[in-house]
Amino acid sequence: MDTCGDNRLQEEKLAQLPAILAETGMDVWLVWVRETVHTPDPVLPLVLGADLVWPSALLFTATGERVAIVGSFDAAVIPADLYDRVVPYTEGIAALLQAELDRIAPRTIGINESKSDVGADGLTAGMKALLLDLLAPTSHAARLVSAERVIARFRGRKSPLEQERIRRAVRLTEGILAELEGFLAVGQTEREIQAFVHRRMGELGVGFAWQPASNPAVDAGPEKAFGHGAPSENRTKRGHLLHLDFGVQAEGYSADLQRMYFFGEVDEVPDEVARAFATVRDAIAVAADFLRPGVRGVDVDAVARAHVVARGYPPFAHALGHQIGRFAHDGGTLLGPPWERYGDAPFGVVEEANVFTLELHVPTVRYGPVGLEEDVLVTARGCEFLSRPQTSLRCIAA
Repeated sequence: MDTCGDNRLQEEKLAQLPAILAETGMDVWLVWVRETVHTPDPVLPLVLGADLVWPSALLFTATGERVAIVGSFDAAVIPADLYDRVVPYTEGIAALLQAELDRIAPRTIGINESKSDVGADGLTAGMKALLLDLLAPTSHAARLVSAERVIARFRGRKSPLEQERIRRAVRLTEGILAELEGFLAVGQTEREIQAFVHRRMGELGVGFAWQPASNPAVDAGPEKAFGHGAPSENRTKRGHLLHLDFGVQAEGYSADLQRMYFFGEVDEVPDEVARAFATVRDAIAVAADFLRPGVRGVDVDAVARAHVVARGYPPFAHALGHQIGRFAHDGGTLLGPPWERYGDAPFGVVEEANVFTLELHVPTVRYGPVGLEEDVLVTARGCEFLSRPQTSLRCIAA
């Protein structure tokens, strides 16, 4: 597990918790895990920069107390300066967990399960069943509730160190894209383009924000549909478009950008392509102008969607934006439409220090889709672009 050598990140994050627990009316948040190399909980790196083996209970209270009940072999990985108490066990955790909860006497105990938020759904079915068994002799089992509102705020409010690391990931992603622009030429395969990017990532020592097979996604020409598939032997051609969806992970944090290229001179860009590009670029700008603390994700999506439709294009078949952080898709509030597949995520409220993508694409008749993606940080009064927005189609001499 990535710790980057110290506990600064976890300390910044845990300092946020008392206020978040108070806001959400949660007395205790229980992070309940085991064998986290096999079954990692998405929140664990934010509360502990290590893996745990035996069944472990990390308890966080609204009064600011932090307690770790862990196996005796795991106790050494719990930093004394991060947790108020470390309670080791050998034969079983039940009695110690029951005693701690009796002492705290919570009315609500948040656990990591959610129907809508992947970042808040780290508790496995087996671990929940085990927890219910352990708490069955007590009244605490009846007090278990979803911690999704806690986790959405906890993951979403990026601390200063998190923001710094995301900025670095964005800069590194943009730097590789700038180098790629000098490499691109007519006749290259999608796989060759991806191989160049992978080689530079290895030389720079950065990781992948999502699975390497489709990072970057490379879409050359009018026949290639956008998506999460791997590059092919399809070749770049004069007069064709090239689309990339790319993001690195650095120091445990991710970027996620999309860029568009045209093989030819600026004055050769077809009107159909220029109009599509302007529509996408301007829809992102309109959404960025609307994005601020207090608005709902669904309403931000609606602003961009209305712009696209008003320009005569069909509405895009995905959410306008997702949060980024430790993962490219980091959970929490989604800038998306009120569709079944997104559950409650679009109805969440945007908060200061959230980091979102703004992304969409529109079709053309003869040249394939045109799409862009930018990364933005929500500020007190609006948002700041972390990426340098692509305002014009990048033309590659052919």
